[in-house]
Amino acid sequence: MTTVGASDPGAAAIGQRVRVLREERGISLSALARLAGVGKATLSGLENGTRNPTLETLYAVTAQLGVPLGAVLAGPASAPSVRGAAVRATLLEVFTEAGATYELYRLRVAPGAGQVSPAHRAGVTEHVTVFTGVLRAGPVDAPLTAATGGHLRWTSDVPHCYAAVGDEEVTASLLLRYPRE
Repeated sequence: MTTVGASDPGAAAIGQRVRVLREERGISLSALARLAGVGKATLSGLENGTRNPTLETLYAVTAQLGVPLGAVLAGPASAPSVRGAAVRATLLEVFTEAGATYELYRLRVAPGAGQVSPAHRAGVTEHVTVFTGVLRAGPVDAPLTAATGGHLRWTSDVPHCYAAVGDEEVTASLLLRYPRE
């Protein structure tokens, strides 16, 4: 399993994929930074592999590029892992069918601080199954709660949050469904 960090070769590969996707779409660095709500220096550092690409930043950028997060991560065989303020997500598999692309992640949500993820593009849904702990997740304005064995589902085209309830780390699976345009 690899964790993406500033000195990690995976960070450079992610940055290269972001740059290629941005250029294929004819979007300037400044325009993408503005649309994603991240600093231009942050985006430039991400593309150059010199900045630690957090989960929140990658979701903001890939949403504006119109691609799933897996499009910028390394292949599932290397089990890339990215971190946010509270969540560590490890990509397990990407699969497609005629109407959608799916990404399956293993999640670990640390107790303490929560995390807010930016909105995905319209129609994206998240499905979480909790294996241990108690998770509060979903739209920021109406989060849902599930304990061990529970399941949550929401449309994630709005800002959404993740937080462990209590002192126990949450382990869960996350299935993201990205409808094809």
